[in-house]
Amino acid sequence: QVQLVESGGGLVQPGGSLRLSCVTSGFTFSSYAMNWYRQAPGEKRELVAAITSAGDQTIYADSVKGRFTISRDNAKSTAYLQMNSLKPEDTAVYICDVPRKGRGQGTQVTVPS
Repeated sequence: QVQLVESGGGLVQPGGSLRLSCVTSGFTFSSYAMNWYRQAPGEKRELVAAITSAGDQTIYADSVKGRFTISRDNAKSTAYLQMNSLKPEDTAVYICDVPRKGRGQGTQVTVPS
């Protein structure tokens, strides 16, 4: 059974940092690219960052370039999203997604204004 479980969200002051994790199971994680999306209330889901299966290429939304870093540990079947210099507009539910396999339930990140 495919499972993706996010953790690491929370309430953080502007300028702070959080590290999100996505622990996966039930499939060969190292064979798949993966994505982090975010969904804010009333907003469209936004692709935040993506990483290739080997971890050698990454892409970022313009809104997070230079502040967020996506990474993965294939030995642990886990992906990460390091978020620095957080802003109120980063407030959203962050969801990890593996194309053709599924997505997690998400973890809430709140940055008050």
